[in-house]
Amino acid sequence: MGMDVGEQGGSLSSPNVVPLIDILLVLIIIFMVITPLIPKGLDALVPQPNPNAKQDVELENKTVVVQVSKDGKVKINQEDSNWDQLGPRIEQIFKERAEKIAFVKGDNEAMFQDVARAIDIMRGAGIDKIGLITAKLEAGQ
Repeated sequence: MGMDVGEQGGSLSSPNVVPLIDILLVLIIIFMVITPLIPKGLDALVPQPNPNAKQDVELENKTVVVQVSKDGKVKINQEDSNWDQLGPRIEQIFKERAEKIAFVKGDNEAMFQDVARAIDIMRGAGIDKIGLITAKLEAGQ
């Protein structure tokens, strides 16, 4: 704390704020360095439906949706498949495509382990981005 001497012989005290400013500047620098290092969650790619526009046929042909039913059956778009054929079939579909984006749609009663298994098989087949489709999203809500 600094001290000023007044003209009348009394002392006037004024706080020295320089150390406080130094501490604040150091804290700002620390937070600026730490902020980019904070881990983020997994990136999720969710399709956004447009209720006013008509579906483009070419876009529908490019979109790959793996459907997992409540009894554990798997479909790729509308084509029936099984767990053993899922990986090779996905590799075959995306062999010549530059964008490796697919979606997983699970029934409401489907087991989570089946959906996670489908995602794991798709990752193993080389799919870069996997999005999830829910019933509410499909209905446009």
